[in-house]
Amino acid sequence: MMVKKLKLLLLPFSLLYGRIMALRNALYDKDVLHAHRFALPVIAVGNLTVGGTGKTPHVEYLLRLLAPYQVATLSRGYKRSTKGFVLASEQASATTVGDEPFQYYKDFGSVTVAVCEDRVQGIKQLQHLKPELEVIVLDDAMQHRAVQPSLNLLITDYRRPFYKDFVLPAGLLREPRGGARRADAVLVSKCPENLQPDEKENIMRSIRRYSSPGAPIYFTSYRYGEAVGMGMGTRPGKEVILLTGIANAGPLVEHLLKKGFIILQHLAFPDHHHYTLQDLQRLQELLRKEKHTGASIITTRKDAVKLTAPTLATVTASLPLFYIPVQVDFLNNRQQFDQLILQHVKALEHGQINK
Repeated sequence: MMVKKLKLLLLPFSLLYGRIMALRNALYDKDVLHAHRFALPVIAVGNLTVGGTGKTPHVEYLLRLLAPYQVATLSRGYKRSTKGFVLASEQASATTVGDEPFQYYKDFGSVTVAVCEDRVQGIKQLQHLKPELEVIVLDDAMQHRAVQPSLNLLITDYRRPFYKDFVLPAGLLREPRGGARRADAVLVSKCPENLQPDEKENIMRSIRRYSSPGAPIYFTSYRYGEAVGMGMGTRPGKEVILLTGIANAGPLVEHLLKKGFIILQHLAFPDHHHYTLQDLQRLQELLRKEKHTGASIITTRKDAVKLTAPTLATVTASLPLFYIPVQVDFLNNRQQFDQLILQHVKALEHGQINK
């Protein structure tokens, strides 16, 4: 009840913010504010919602799909310590480029990874430094209207679809629902594997109230891999302490419970949390408690790359610490989606697309 009352109180502010964002979008749509277009394919992955829709696994899916090409990713580099354009190198860390870009750098050796608040300047720098680039994937760029991507992919969470949400601060939308019209395709993420056809139809009907006519809609889920050790031990025990610094740990919790793990405690830090020695010392103290005797620590890949920082590595290596890898899986029409991406890149290579 209190939550509903608070949302009602915040609605006037949401209406004001929504109108400001709608005006901004209209100025770009009418070319009063200029959006830069680039000669090479620029694929934007984004959402209308603040955090937690699953952009990172979908970007990784694209990077695997586009492996035959010279590919770069460009992100803002949220909560990094640096400013301006930074090209990830051997000296990079989650602190200098941001956790998600650092994850791309660690997991995709052939991909060029860069960060820049100004995506236009970021793309120009990438083209200057890497003239051989054939495709750029923009991470979290739905609202960065200064760049006109050649292909715009919108991710919406099955559990928090944009069409049921409200603009900030009453809801979690960064802009009004009509922003979905800019999407060339919509992906409904984190779906249950047994999603029924009638529910799919209802979801598609709701999305099409706001999306562009003809924009295809895909349904994806998460496929979790086996735990990967980072410290002591070869496999985790059934009793675990869950350590996360992500926007929405719900799907991972469900997966672990389904697999028979017993979550003794969940240390849930804010999204993009930078881990400290104090955080790891807290874990050590928990493991010394009688009720946690023999417990393992489970975390995400996004958190894992931060826990390998030089200042933390020694302690990390002494912990029974494991991460669970995750990949995107399509419930259906995977080949259709792959073909959409690959044909788009091929067509733009030959100058057949003028968006």
